[in-house]
Amino acid sequence: MKLDRFLIGILIGIGLLVIAALALFFLRRGEAQYTTENTPQGIIQNYVLALQKKDFEKAYGYLAEADGKPEFGRFRENFISSFESYNRAGLTFGTSSETGDTAFVTVIIQQSYGGPFNELSRNHETVDLVKHNGAWKIKRFPYPFWGYDWYENAPKPVN
Repeated sequence: MKLDRFLIGILIGIGLLVIAALALFFLRRGEAQYTTENTPQGIIQNYVLALQKKDFEKAYGYLAEADGKPEFGRFRENFISSFESYNRAGLTFGTSSETGDTAFVTVIIQQSYGGPFNELSRNHETVDLVKHNGAWKIKRFPYPFWGYDWYENAPKPVN
């Protein structure tokens, strides 16, 4: 009889722990929030978050105003057609350096290719930013968060 009470006590304890774990899981699941935009890392984080939220206008606003900047329609289409590639990617910040109106931030891009047995790829890349009218803007970002031909020096026609 004492053994039955002991076993019931253990089962009730396990049940309470499971309920507490589930409650914490669902209560702590908050939506990611935008951060301040006064650092290169903040701009990068907000750009990636805007892409993941499909707020393409906000993401487009983080691009530098320079030759080779894609038009908004082309920018948007690039991410609509490749949603899975950047949705399965995340990044971690590494080192950063600022010199005047330029900044370079090292990021580690982690990509999952789906499936329970697939490995995660990790690539160390650099994001280039420029300061324009006092605000940091992205000049170059690695795949999958960037188009392959944005801001590239296009060949000029020969007369």
